[in-house]
Amino acid sequence: MKLNQLRYICEVARRDLNVSAAAEALFTSQPGVSKQIRLLESELGLEIFERSGKHLTRVTPAGEEILQAANRVLEDVRNIRAIAEEHKDEARGSLSIATTHTQARHALPPVVTSFRERFPNVSLHMHQGTPMQIADQAARGQVDFAIATEAIELFEDLVMMPCYRWNRSVIVPEGHPLLDVQPLTLEALASYPIVTYVFGFTGRSKLDTAFSEFGLTPNVVFTATDSEVIKTYVSLNLGVGIIASMSFEPERDRGLRAIDASHLFEHSVTNIGFRRGTYLRSYMYDFINTFAPHLTEDVVHRAIEARTAEERDALFRELAPHLKEH
Repeated sequence: MKLNQLRYICEVARRDLNVSAAAEALFTSQPGVSKQIRLLESELGLEIFERSGKHLTRVTPAGEEILQAANRVLEDVRNIRAIAEEHKDEARGSLSIATTHTQARHALPPVVTSFRERFPNVSLHMHQGTPMQIADQAARGQVDFAIATEAIELFEDLVMMPCYRWNRSVIVPEGHPLLDVQPLTLEALASYPIVTYVFGFTGRSKLDTAFSEFGLTPNVVFTATDSEVIKTYVSLNLGVGIIASMSFEPERDRGLRAIDASHLFEHSVTNIGFRRGTYLRSYMYDFINTFAPHLTEDVVHRAIEARTAEERDALFRELAPHLKEH
């Protein structure tokens, strides 16, 4: 049994049994992957995957258990390498982060700048995607950290910690009638076409809930994953925008005005998550603490040890008063 064989079966399972896609991701050939899987099955004396002709059709019951064990082995291998690197040079390595555009553009730049000043020999890799993609990448061990507002809590394999609270602003062109509505109401907002985030992005679910609780149906005419795109279409008078307040920059967004809407919507919380069982190097603890100062190494350890929903909820309640507004 070889480590590469374990990598191959895990990647094939991750790629919905598409051997060609797995081979491409592993930078090897499709025949080579198929051959190694057959050799492993021959050694074990059972099939990991069922087949129809040359195509894999499903994972066998035994294969499900083997894949779980293989993933644990590969996680241990990653941790062994991380431990070795930590002892060779605790300030050298790499850190991969998956996040949304809003976090990458507006929340992370000062954190990354500060981190790079302290750890110039740690290479940073930023991956952007949907909240579901981001959480899935962390759960599979493809990135070190996931930073997002939505979806992280859906993955039980992730250790999740709250970082900061944020709310929304309504973005309108200069001279728009909503600027004279004080205080701004959901009824007034619902009377205009709305440009906002795609569902599942950047706290969109809380926006929909707020309108629904008042029996209102917002006229959402355009959605995007990127607040910069939303502001562009507000400038074109397509509608009024609803975005994360941190995304509005008066100096850059000339011609637009922001109206605070925090009284209309429940606050959202951005979280950081990582795969349970991951060996965290010292610079990883530093990054977490730089991003969210209340997340000390001790608090991270407590989050790792919180296995039940009750324990996690108790820790979150304790941390809630320390969350800063962004």
